[in-house]
Amino acid sequence: MDIRSADRANSLEEHWMPFTGNRDFKENPRLIVKGEGMYYTDHKGGKVIDGSSALFCSPAGHARPEIADAVHAQLLENSYSAPFQLGHAGQFELARKVADLLPEPMNHVFFVNSGSEAIDTALKMVMAYHRANGEGQRLRFVSRERAYHGVNMGGVSLSGMVKNRETFPVVMPNVVMMRHTWTGKELFCDGRPQHDGVELANDLERHCMTYGGATIAAVFVEPVAGSTGTLVPPVGYIERIREICDQYGILLVFDEVITGFGRLGAPFASQLFGVTPDICTMAKALTNGCIPMGAVACRDEIYETVTDAAPDNAIEFFHGYTYSGHPAACAAGIAALDIYEREGLFQKAAELAPYFAKAVMGLRSHKLVRDIRTIGLMSGIEVHPGAAPGIRGQEMQKAMFWNGCHVKFTGDTGIVAPAFIATEAHVDEIVDRFRYTLDQFAAM
Repeated sequence: MDIRSADRANSLEEHWMPFTGNRDFKENPRLIVKGEGMYYTDHKGGKVIDGSSALFCSPAGHARPEIADAVHAQLLENSYSAPFQLGHAGQFELARKVADLLPEPMNHVFFVNSGSEAIDTALKMVMAYHRANGEGQRLRFVSRERAYHGVNMGGVSLSGMVKNRETFPVVMPNVVMMRHTWTGKELFCDGRPQHDGVELANDLERHCMTYGGATIAAVFVEPVAGSTGTLVPPVGYIERIREICDQYGILLVFDEVITGFGRLGAPFASQLFGVTPDICTMAKALTNGCIPMGAVACRDEIYETVTDAAPDNAIEFFHGYTYSGHPAACAAGIAALDIYEREGLFQKAAELAPYFAKAVMGLRSHKLVRDIRTIGLMSGIEVHPGAAPGIRGQEMQKAMFWNGCHVKFTGDTGIVAPAFIATEAHVDEIVDRFRYTLDQFAAM
Protein backbone atom coordinates (compact mmCIF):
# COMPACT_ATOMS: atom_id res chain seq x y z
CA MET A 1 0.00 0.00 0.00
CA ASP A 2 1.30 3.45 -0.91
CA ILE A 3 0.50 5.34 2.26
CA ARG A 4 1.50 8.64 0.62
CA SER A 5 -1.44 8.34 -1.76
CA ALA A 6 -3.90 7.65 1.03
CA ASP A 7 -5.86 10.20 2.97
CA ARG A 8 -3.47 11.06 5.82
CA ALA A 9 -5.88 13.09 7.92
CA ASN A 10 -6.61 10.14 10.22
CA SER A 11 -3.82 7.78 9.19
CA LEU A 12 -2.06 5.73 11.86
CA GLU A 13 0.49 4.25 9.47
CA GLU A 14 3.24 6.85 9.71
CA HIS A 15 3.93 6.24 13.40
CA TRP A 16 6.02 3.12 14.12
CA MET A 17 4.86 2.37 17.67
CA PRO A 18 7.22 1.08 20.39
CA PHE A 19 6.74 -2.32 22.06
CA THR A 20 3.48 -2.72 20.13
CA GLY A 21 2.09 -5.11 17.56
CA ASN A 22 1.68 -2.36 14.98
CA ARG A 23 -0.47 -4.25 12.46
CA ASP A 24 -2.78 -5.55 15.17
CA PHE A 25 -3.10 -2.17 16.90
CA LYS A 26 -3.88 -0.25 13.75
CA GLU A 27 -6.72 -2.64 12.92
CA ASN A 28 -8.43 -1.82 16.23
CA PRO A 29 -6.66 1.11 17.90
CA ARG A 30 -6.87 1.99 21.57
CA LEU A 31 -6.35 5.73 21.70
CA ILE A 32 -6.26 7.92 24.80
CA VAL A 33 -7.72 11.39 24.33
CA LYS A 34 -7.68 12.55 27.97
CA GLY A 35 -6.28 11.66 31.36
CA GLU A 36 -7.47 13.04 34.68
CA GLY A 37 -6.86 11.71 38.17
CA MET A 38 -7.24 7.93 38.14
CA TYR A 39 -8.94 7.74 34.73
CA TYR A 40 -8.38 7.92 31.00
CA THR A 41 -10.94 8.66 28.32
CA ASP A 42 -10.61 6.63 25.12
CA HIS A 43 -11.34 7.83 21.60
CA LYS A 44 -14.80 6.29 21.73
CA GLY A 45 -15.70 8.20 24.88
CA GLY A 46 -15.18 5.28 27.25
CA LYS A 47 -13.91 5.72 30.80
CA VAL A 48 -10.83 3.62 31.62
CA ILE A 49 -9.39 3.35 35.12
CA ASP A 50 -5.60 3.36 35.10
CA GLY A 51 -4.48 0.26 36.97
CA SER A 52 -0.75 0.62 36.30
CA SER A 53 -0.09 4.36 36.81
CA ALA A 54 0.43 4.42 33.01
CA LEU A 55 3.84 2.70 33.05
CA PHE A 56 4.39 3.17 36.82
CA CYS A 57 5.04 6.84 36.01
CA SER A 58 2.14 8.80 37.50
CA PRO A 59 1.65 8.17 41.24
CA ALA A 60 0.02 11.58 41.70
CA GLY A 61 -2.56 10.84 39.01
CA HIS A 62 -2.97 12.42 35.61
CA ALA A 63 -3.19 16.06 34.53
CA ARG A 64 -1.97 17.71 37.71
CA PRO A 65 -2.35 21.47 37.15
CA GLU A 66 0.54 22.28 39.53
CA ILE A 67 2.99 20.52 37.22
CA ALA A 68 1.49 22.01 34.07
CA ASP A 69 1.66 25.51 35.56
CA ALA A 70 5.28 25.03 36.65
CA VAL A 71 6.32 23.82 33.19
CA HIS A 72 4.43 26.65 31.47
CA ALA A 73 6.10 29.28 33.65
CA GLN A 74 9.53 27.74 33.07
CA LEU A 75 9.10 27.66 29.29
CA LEU A 76 8.27 31.35 29.30
CA GLU A 77 11.35 32.13 31.42
CA ASN A 78 14.02 29.77 30.03
CA SER A 79 12.84 27.18 27.54
CA TYR A 80 16.30 25.69 26.98
CA SER A 81 19.90 26.35 27.86
CA ALA A 82 22.83 24.08 27.06
CA PRO A 83 23.78 21.70 29.88
CA PHE A 84 27.49 21.61 29.02
CA GLN A 85 29.56 24.32 30.75
CA LEU A 86 26.31 26.11 31.69
CA GLY A 87 23.69 25.56 34.35
CA HIS A 88 20.34 26.83 35.56
CA ALA A 89 18.86 27.01 39.03
CA GLY A 90 16.32 24.24 38.49
CA GLN A 91 19.00 21.59 37.98
CA PHE A 92 20.55 22.26 41.36
CA GLU A 93 17.25 22.57 43.21
CA LEU A 94 15.93 19.29 41.82
CA ALA A 95 19.21 17.52 42.57
CA ARG A 96 18.98 18.67 46.20
CA LYS A 97 15.38 17.44 46.46
CA VAL A 98 16.28 14.04 45.03
CA ALA A 99 19.31 13.71 47.29
CA ASP A 100 17.16 14.53 50.32
CA LEU A 101 15.00 11.46 49.55
CA LEU A 102 17.95 9.10 49.20
CA PRO A 103 19.85 7.40 52.01
CA GLU A 104 23.21 8.79 53.07
CA PRO A 105 25.80 9.12 51.63
CA MET A 106 24.11 9.42 48.20
CA ASN A 107 24.32 13.16 47.56
CA HIS A 108 25.27 13.53 43.91
CA VAL A 109 22.73 13.34 41.08
CA PHE A 110 23.34 13.21 37.32
CA PHE A 111 20.30 13.97 35.12
CA VAL A 112 19.34 12.05 31.99
CA ASN A 113 16.15 11.67 29.96
CA SER A 114 14.92 8.12 30.63
CA GLY A 115 15.52 4.98 32.62
CA SER A 116 17.40 3.48 29.68
CA GLU A 117 19.79 6.43 29.62
CA ALA A 118 20.16 6.14 33.38
CA ILE A 119 21.43 2.57 33.03
CA ASP A 120 23.98 3.48 30.35
CA THR A 121 25.09 6.41 32.51
CA ALA A 122 25.49 4.13 35.53
CA LEU A 123 27.64 1.75 33.48
CA LYS A 124 29.90 4.64 32.49
CA MET A 125 29.98 5.93 36.06
CA VAL A 126 31.14 2.52 37.25
CA MET A 127 33.88 2.38 34.61
CA ALA A 128 35.05 5.92 35.36
CA TYR A 129 35.21 5.20 39.09
CA HIS A 130 37.30 2.05 38.78
CA ARG A 131 39.65 3.67 36.28
CA ALA A 132 40.13 6.69 38.56
CA ASN A 133 40.61 4.33 41.49
CA GLY A 134 43.40 2.42 39.75
CA GLU A 135 41.34 -0.72 39.15
CA GLY A 136 40.85 -0.61 35.40
CA GLN A 137 40.93 -4.42 35.28
CA ARG A 138 37.34 -4.50 36.55
CA LEU A 139 35.64 -5.01 33.19
CA ARG A 140 32.95 -7.57 34.03
CA PHE A 141 29.33 -6.82 34.94
CA VAL A 142 26.80 -9.06 36.68
CA SER A 143 23.07 -8.98 36.03
CA ARG A 144 20.22 -11.47 36.42
CA GLU A 145 17.96 -13.69 34.39
CA ARG A 146 14.60 -11.99 33.70
CA ALA A 147 16.18 -8.60 34.38
CA TYR A 148 15.00 -5.54 32.49
CA HIS A 149 17.31 -2.54 32.39
CA GLY A 150 15.95 -0.50 29.52
CA VAL A 151 16.51 -0.61 25.79
CA ASN A 152 19.81 1.17 25.13
CA MET A 153 22.64 -1.18 24.25
CA GLY A 154 24.05 -1.18 27.76
CA GLY A 155 20.66 -2.07 29.18
CA VAL A 156 20.06 -4.72 26.52
CA SER A 157 23.43 -6.23 27.43
CA LEU A 158 22.29 -6.48 31.05
CA SER A 159 18.83 -7.72 30.11
CA GLY A 160 17.75 -11.22 31.04
CA MET A 161 14.47 -11.15 29.10
CA VAL A 162 14.98 -13.05 25.87
CA LYS A 163 12.62 -10.98 23.69
CA ASN A 164 14.62 -7.87 24.55
CA ARG A 165 17.85 -9.54 23.38
CA GLU A 166 17.28 -12.00 20.56
CA THR A 167 16.77 -9.43 17.78
CA PHE A 168 19.79 -7.42 18.95
CA PRO A 169 22.61 -9.95 19.40
CA VAL A 170 25.55 -7.52 19.26
CA VAL A 171 25.83 -6.43 22.89
CA MET A 172 28.50 -5.65 25.46
CA PRO A 173 30.86 -8.52 26.27
CA ASN A 174 31.76 -9.64 29.79
CA VAL A 175 28.23 -9.73 31.23
CA VAL A 176 27.31 -12.77 33.34
CA MET A 177 23.93 -13.64 34.80
CA MET A 178 22.72 -14.73 38.20
CA ARG A 179 19.45 -16.62 38.56
CA HIS A 180 16.24 -14.70 39.00
CA THR A 181 14.48 -14.99 42.34
CA TRP A 182 11.13 -16.59 41.45
CA THR A 183 11.49 -20.26 42.37
CA GLY A 184 7.82 -21.24 42.40
CA LYS A 185 8.21 -22.67 45.90
CA GLU A 186 6.14 -19.93 47.49
CA LEU A 187 3.09 -19.00 45.44
CA PHE A 188 0.60 -16.22 46.22
CA CYS A 189 3.10 -14.40 48.41
CA ASP A 190 2.35 -10.99 49.93
CA GLY A 191 5.74 -9.45 50.57
CA ARG A 192 9.14 -11.13 50.66
CA PRO A 193 9.34 -14.91 50.22
CA GLN A 194 10.98 -16.74 53.09
CA HIS A 195 12.97 -19.26 51.06
CA ASP A 196 16.38 -19.39 49.36
CA GLY A 197 17.41 -15.73 49.71
CA VAL A 198 21.03 -16.29 50.71
CA GLU A 199 21.42 -19.35 48.45
CA LEU A 200 20.28 -17.43 45.38
CA ALA A 201 22.47 -14.45 46.25
CA ASN A 202 25.48 -16.74 46.49
CA ASP A 203 25.38 -16.96 42.68
CA LEU A 204 27.39 -13.74 42.87
CA GLU A 205 30.07 -15.35 45.01
CA ARG A 206 30.30 -18.25 42.57
CA HIS A 207 30.96 -15.72 39.79
CA CYS A 208 33.65 -14.16 41.96
CA MET A 209 35.26 -17.57 42.44
CA THR A 210 34.99 -18.39 38.73
CA TYR A 211 36.12 -15.11 37.16
CA GLY A 212 37.94 -13.46 40.05
CA GLY A 213 36.18 -10.92 42.23
CA ALA A 214 38.77 -8.28 41.29
CA THR A 215 37.61 -8.46 37.63
CA ILE A 216 33.96 -7.62 38.42
CA ALA A 217 33.05 -3.95 38.21
CA ALA A 218 29.41 -3.90 39.35
CA VAL A 219 26.24 -5.84 39.98
CA PHE A 220 22.99 -4.44 38.58
CA VAL A 221 19.85 -5.39 40.51
CA GLU A 222 16.23 -4.29 40.40
CA PRO A 223 15.30 -4.43 44.11
CA VAL A 224 11.95 -5.75 42.89
CA ALA A 225 12.12 -6.99 39.30
CA GLY A 226 9.21 -5.00 37.93
CA SER A 227 8.80 -5.26 34.18
CA THR A 228 9.20 -9.03 34.22
CA GLY A 229 6.22 -9.40 36.56
CA THR A 230 6.90 -8.22 40.13
CA LEU A 231 9.53 -10.67 41.35
CA VAL A 232 10.02 -9.83 45.03
CA PRO A 233 13.44 -10.72 46.51
CA PRO A 234 13.43 -13.36 49.23
CA VAL A 235 14.43 -12.51 52.77
CA GLY A 236 18.21 -12.20 53.02
CA TYR A 237 18.80 -11.86 49.27
CA ILE A 238 19.52 -8.13 48.94
CA GLU A 239 21.47 -8.15 52.19
CA ARG A 240 23.72 -11.00 51.03
CA ILE A 241 24.37 -9.32 47.65
CA ARG A 242 25.56 -6.23 49.55
CA GLU A 243 27.87 -8.34 51.73
CA ILE A 244 29.52 -10.02 48.74
CA CYS A 245 29.97 -6.70 46.95
CA ASP A 246 31.68 -5.25 50.02
CA GLN A 247 33.92 -8.30 50.35
CA TYR A 248 35.20 -8.11 46.76
CA GLY A 249 35.14 -4.34 46.15
CA ILE A 250 32.27 -4.59 43.65
CA LEU A 251 29.86 -1.68 43.16
CA LEU A 252 26.19 -2.40 43.77
CA VAL A 253 23.76 -0.62 41.42
CA PHE A 254 20.04 -0.53 42.23
CA ASP A 255 17.78 0.02 39.23
CA GLU A 256 14.92 1.88 40.93
CA VAL A 257 13.28 3.19 37.77
CA ILE A 258 10.04 1.51 38.89
CA THR A 259 10.49 1.20 42.66
CA GLY A 260 11.77 4.74 43.22
CA PHE A 261 9.58 7.54 44.58
CA GLY A 262 7.27 5.65 46.89
CA ARG A 263 6.05 2.62 44.92
CA LEU A 264 6.89 0.29 47.81
CA GLY A 265 5.77 2.74 50.52
CA ALA A 266 9.25 4.16 51.18
CA PRO A 267 10.99 6.83 49.11
CA PHE A 268 13.24 4.16 47.59
CA ALA A 269 13.46 0.38 47.95
CA SER A 270 16.88 0.83 49.54
CA GLN A 271 15.19 2.31 52.61
CA LEU A 272 12.53 -0.40 52.73
CA PHE A 273 15.10 -3.19 52.57
CA GLY A 274 17.70 -1.41 54.69
CA VAL A 275 20.43 -1.82 52.06
CA THR A 276 22.18 1.18 50.52
CA PRO A 277 23.58 0.75 47.01
CA ASP A 278 26.58 2.57 45.59
CA ILE A 279 24.64 3.87 42.59
CA CYS A 280 20.89 4.22 42.04
CA THR A 281 19.06 4.78 38.77
CA MET A 282 15.61 6.36 38.61
CA ALA A 283 13.11 7.84 36.12
CA LYS A 284 9.33 7.41 35.60
CA ALA A 285 7.81 9.01 38.73
CA LEU A 286 10.56 11.65 38.92
CA THR A 287 8.29 14.04 36.98
CA ASN A 288 5.04 12.11 37.54
CA GLY A 289 5.51 11.03 33.93
CA CYS A 290 4.80 14.52 32.64
CA ILE A 291 8.12 15.13 30.85
CA PRO A 292 10.79 12.52 30.02
CA MET A 293 13.49 12.54 32.68
CA GLY A 294 15.73 10.18 34.59
CA ALA A 295 18.64 10.43 37.00
CA VAL A 296 21.56 8.54 38.45
CA ALA A 297 22.58 9.10 42.06
CA CYS A 298 25.84 7.90 43.58
CA ARG A 299 27.68 7.77 46.86
CA ASP A 300 29.87 10.76 47.65
CA GLU A 301 33.02 8.64 47.34
CA ILE A 302 32.27 7.79 43.70
CA TYR A 303 31.73 11.42 42.71
CA GLU A 304 34.79 12.57 44.63
CA THR A 305 37.04 9.83 43.24
CA VAL A 306 36.12 10.62 39.64
CA THR A 307 36.31 14.40 39.99
CA ASP A 308 39.49 14.44 42.09
CA ALA A 309 41.34 12.24 39.59
CA ALA A 310 41.08 14.85 36.82
CA PRO A 311 43.45 17.81 36.40
CA ASP A 312 42.29 21.23 37.57
CA ASN A 313 39.76 22.90 35.24
CA ALA A 314 39.35 19.69 33.21
CA ILE A 315 36.14 17.83 32.37
CA GLU A 316 36.09 14.88 34.76
CA PHE A 317 33.29 12.74 33.28
CA PHE A 318 33.05 12.72 29.49
CA HIS A 319 29.37 11.95 29.34
CA GLY A 320 26.04 13.74 29.08
CA TYR A 321 23.04 14.37 26.85
CA THR A 322 21.83 17.44 24.99
CA TYR A 323 18.72 17.48 27.17
CA SER A 324 20.31 16.50 30.51
CA GLY A 325 18.56 18.53 33.21
CA HIS A 326 16.26 20.27 30.72
CA PRO A 327 14.68 23.36 32.33
CA ALA A 328 11.10 22.21 31.70
CA ALA A 329 11.83 18.69 32.97
CA CYS A 330 13.43 20.10 36.13
CA ALA A 331 10.38 22.30 36.70
CA ALA A 332 8.13 19.26 36.33
CA GLY A 333 10.32 17.26 38.72
CA ILE A 334 10.35 19.97 41.38
CA ALA A 335 6.57 20.33 41.17
CA ALA A 336 6.04 16.56 41.29
CA LEU A 337 8.25 16.08 44.35
CA ASP A 338 6.46 18.97 46.04
CA ILE A 339 3.12 17.21 45.45
CA TYR A 340 4.45 13.94 46.84
CA GLU A 341 5.63 15.72 49.99
CA ARG A 342 2.68 18.07 50.46
CA GLU A 343 0.06 15.33 50.02
CA GLY A 344 2.03 12.66 51.87
CA LEU A 345 1.69 10.31 48.90
CA PHE A 346 4.45 7.89 49.92
CA GLN A 347 2.72 7.42 53.26
CA LYS A 348 -0.64 7.03 51.53
CA ALA A 349 0.86 4.29 49.37
CA ALA A 350 2.12 2.51 52.48
CA GLU A 351 -1.29 2.82 54.17
CA LEU A 352 -3.20 1.53 51.14
CA ALA A 353 -0.82 -1.40 50.53
CA PRO A 354 -2.47 -3.93 52.94
CA TYR A 355 -5.92 -3.32 51.44
CA PHE A 356 -4.46 -3.53 47.94
CA ALA A 357 -2.71 -6.84 48.70
CA LYS A 358 -5.89 -8.36 50.14
CA ALA A 359 -7.91 -7.20 47.14
CA VAL A 360 -5.59 -8.60 44.47
CA MET A 361 -5.14 -11.83 46.43
CA GLY A 362 -8.92 -12.20 46.12
CA LEU A 363 -8.21 -13.37 42.56
CA ARG A 364 -6.11 -16.35 43.67
CA SER A 365 -8.96 -18.86 43.45
CA HIS A 366 -9.69 -18.09 39.80
CA LYS A 367 -8.85 -21.08 37.64
CA LEU A 368 -6.85 -18.98 35.17
CA VAL A 369 -4.58 -17.46 37.84
CA ARG A 370 -1.23 -19.22 38.27
CA ASP A 371 0.37 -16.94 40.88
CA ILE A 372 0.08 -13.52 42.52
CA ARG A 373 3.09 -11.63 43.91
CA THR A 374 2.65 -8.35 45.73
CA ILE A 375 4.64 -5.75 47.64
CA GLY A 376 3.71 -2.14 48.36
CA LEU A 377 1.39 -0.82 45.65
CA MET A 378 2.66 -3.27 43.06
CA SER A 379 1.43 -6.72 42.15
CA GLY A 380 2.09 -9.27 39.44
CA ILE A 381 -0.97 -11.37 38.59
CA GLU A 382 0.26 -14.25 36.46
CA VAL A 383 -2.24 -16.23 34.39
CA HIS A 384 -1.79 -19.70 32.96
CA PRO A 385 -0.51 -19.40 29.39
CA GLY A 386 -2.74 -20.09 26.44
CA ALA A 387 -1.71 -21.69 23.16
CA ALA A 388 1.78 -20.20 23.55
CA PRO A 389 3.44 -18.14 26.29
CA GLY A 390 2.38 -14.51 26.21
CA ILE A 391 -0.60 -14.89 23.89
CA ARG A 392 -3.25 -14.93 26.62
CA GLY A 393 -1.68 -11.99 28.44
CA GLN A 394 -1.54 -9.88 25.29
CA GLU A 395 -5.18 -10.62 24.48
CA MET A 396 -6.24 -9.98 28.08
CA GLN A 397 -4.58 -6.57 28.09
CA LYS A 398 -6.55 -5.54 25.02
CA ALA A 399 -9.82 -6.96 26.33
CA MET A 400 -9.35 -5.35 29.74
CA PHE A 401 -8.97 -1.95 28.11
CA TRP A 402 -12.37 -2.28 26.46
CA ASN A 403 -13.69 -3.51 29.81
CA GLY A 404 -12.65 -0.15 31.28
CA CYS A 405 -9.24 -0.81 32.84
CA HIS A 406 -5.65 -0.29 31.74
CA VAL A 407 -3.17 -2.82 33.14
CA LYS A 408 0.34 -3.31 31.77
CA PHE A 409 1.10 -6.92 30.84
CA THR A 410 4.47 -8.57 30.39
CA GLY A 411 3.98 -11.97 28.84
CA ASP A 412 1.20 -13.59 30.84
CA THR A 413 1.57 -11.37 33.92
CA GLY A 414 -0.55 -8.31 34.52
CA ILE A 415 1.31 -5.76 36.63
CA VAL A 416 -1.17 -3.82 38.76
CA ALA A 417 0.34 -0.65 40.23
CA PRO A 418 -2.26 2.04 40.93
CA ALA A 419 -1.49 5.68 41.58
CA PHE A 420 -0.92 6.68 45.20
CA ILE A 421 -4.02 8.88 45.07
CA ALA A 422 -6.13 5.73 44.66
CA THR A 423 -8.85 4.98 47.19
CA GLU A 424 -10.05 1.58 48.31
CA ALA A 425 -12.96 2.01 45.87
CA HIS A 426 -10.49 2.52 43.02
CA VAL A 427 -8.63 -0.65 44.01
CA ASP A 428 -11.90 -2.56 44.06
CA GLU A 429 -12.79 -1.24 40.60
CA ILE A 430 -9.44 -2.32 39.14
CA VAL A 431 -9.70 -5.81 40.67
CA ASP A 432 -13.34 -6.19 39.60
CA ARG A 433 -12.48 -5.36 36.00
CA PHE A 434 -9.55 -7.75 36.11
CA ARG A 435 -11.85 -10.49 37.44
CA TYR A 436 -14.48 -9.75 34.81
CA THR A 437 -11.85 -10.15 32.09
CA LEU A 438 -10.60 -13.39 33.60
CA ASP A 439 -14.18 -14.70 33.58
CA GLN A 440 -14.50 -13.78 29.89
CA PHE A 441 -11.39 -15.74 28.99
CA ALA A 442 -12.35 -18.69 31.19
CA ALA A 443 -15.64 -18.96 29.28
CA MET A 444 -13.92 -19.17 25.88
